[in-house]
Amino acid sequence: MSDVIVEVSNLHKSFGSLEVLKGIDLSVRRGEVVCIIGPSGSGKSTMLRCVNLLEEPNSGTVTVNGFELTDPDCDIDRARRGIGMVFQGFNLFGHLSVLDNLTVAQRKVLKRDKAEAERIARDNLAKVGLAEKAGSMPGQLSGGQQQRVAIARALSMEPSVMLFDEPTSALDPELVGDVLKVMRQLADEGMTMLVVTHEMQFAREVADTVLFMDGGVVVEQGPPQQVIGDPQQERTQTFLSRVLNPVHAQD
Repeated sequence: MSDVIVEVSNLHKSFGSLEVLKGIDLSVRRGEVVCIIGPSGSGKSTMLRCVNLLEEPNSGTVTVNGFELTDPDCDIDRARRGIGMVFQGFNLFGHLSVLDNLTVAQRKVLKRDKAEAERIARDNLAKVGLAEKAGSMPGQLSGGQQQRVAIARALSMEPSVMLFDEPTSALDPELVGDVLKVMRQLADEGMTMLVVTHEMQFAREVADTVLFMDGGVVVEQGPPQQVIGDPQQERTQTFLSRVLNPVHAQD
């Protein structure tokens, strides 16, 4: 079996006349953590959403776990079962308990019985440090707790790759660390991860590969010590000088 789990080739995406992605190539190996950085509007989140076809590319191919998602004959629902997604805004069902949030897709999509779904859900809640919150409603939790529930929910589907779309950007600063700790743990356990993030320290410490995107293209990619520590491209240097300088933290 190929070691490459995600393959993106010559990916283009436009919204009307606005060309957001201009020929993206990306290859992710099993167990690899890829962090995608870049300014707002550079196409990072659009690229990530194309990986599980939440956005449909105009051209190019996306292959995950051997499924070519961009093939019109692809069974998208089946292909997506191997892809976990964690959004910026949690996307929990507010009217369901935490436990029910974690079991509903397991039962409907994977056809697990109630007991098995709940066992897996409780295991994953324990993994993210929220075992005692199974009976809580999402509205009773902090943003950081909700995001950890969202991670546990994605893990309960036993994906082979996890996509994170700026998972900490909606959180108060003091809540970010708990979410990043869970993500570090997943990386240590060998989970394949694509992470769109503004957390440079996390990218520096956890990523195997960092992609810097700007203007819909990959400007620079490589190990974090190169891309973040010693960027070669002027656009990368300019971006990092702004985000790493606290005076410009709002950028």
